[in-house]
Amino acid sequence: MTDAKKVNFNKKLHLFHDLWSPKVIAQMNDYQFKLVKVNGDFVWHDHADTDETFIVLNGTLFIEFNDNTMELHAGEMTVVPKGIQHRPYANEECHILLVEPTGVVNTGEKENELTAENDIWI
Repeated sequence: MTDAKKVNFNKKLHLFHDLWSPKVIAQMNDYQFKLVKVNGDFVWHDHADTDETFIVLNGTLFIEFNDNTMELHAGEMTVVPKGIQHRPYANEECHILLVEPTGVVNTGEKENELTAENDIWI
């Protein structure tokens, strides 16, 4: 019998309401798939040791970089390369799927009020 499990994004998204607090829904090798609800501004940060994948499920996500701002809509994604300063934000609630290695802190090296507890499964 296989250990494979089906994950329904919408059902998982209904299990939490907090913003900027990624919830792990699956793991593949050393990478975690995390659902997160966002609204408003996040902090400028980077991840020195890893790229970070943003996949927009619902809404519109903006990612500000030093020289431009990227706009992502439902069904779109981007990979932010390691070491690149960025600041995600959303003008209305947006649901995204993050793909990143286990143990990545959402605010990078900067711990503050938006630093989420890591490895929280739903």
